[in-house]
Amino acid sequence: MQLFYNPEITENTPEITFNKDESRHIIKVLRKSIGDALHITNGNGWLFTAEVFINNINKCVAKIVSKTFQKKHNYNLHLAVAPTKMNDRYEWFLEKATEIGIDSITPIICDHSERKVIKTERFERILQSAVKQSLQCYMPKLHEAKTLNSFLKQDFNGDLFIAHCEETDKKSLKNQLKPNANITILIGPEGDFSTNEIEAAIKTKFIPVTLGETRLRTETAAIVACHSVAFINE
Repeated sequence: MQLFYNPEITENTPEITFNKDESRHIIKVLRKSIGDALHITNGNGWLFTAEVFINNINKCVAKIVSKTFQKKHNYNLHLAVAPTKMNDRYEWFLEKATEIGIDSITPIICDHSERKVIKTERFERILQSAVKQSLQCYMPKLHEAKTLNSFLKQDFNGDLFIAHCEETDKKSLKNQLKPNANITILIGPEGDFSTNEIEAAIKTKFIPVTLGETRLRTETAAIVACHSVAFINE
């Protein structure tokens, strides 16, 4: 199944008009004709089936013929992850975390961060592509980048964890996770969180955790954390 994404569709939308690039893809690549079915999600749980009734290469139009609401998974995972020096590694994390199952992401700028300028437009495209590829009906929320200190000032609910590499007392994340929970996990940059940042997170009730016996890259740690949460909820 080929899945399209359009955040403007609601359960009351009668038809959808595709932009030029999508229209060309539908008509030229997928070779859809009048009466053929297309599948679209709005990223808010709805899966729509539509039938093509105008197969113009520049403006394909389809009529919504059925809709199904997909129930969301039974947990809420927010990963706050420092941007990596190499942008493609962070994009890999966004793609894989979306495929596994994540609800929201915040890029956090830390004391040791080497990358402090974030291009969220490209990140949004990565998320959209991953949602379509993995046939999901929920689009993860990508928050604006902010400093860790700013991030810690918000009101939190649920279980809070910070994964870091300092040789201090830490608990195993997999032993701390509970199913059906709201979870926020902090993942630091290549140089790890600073001692002051770790102390600030702990004061904000974040529990220090380890993700395993080996030292992981930022993007790998984020995926391990994401999969651990998904696994405990299976």
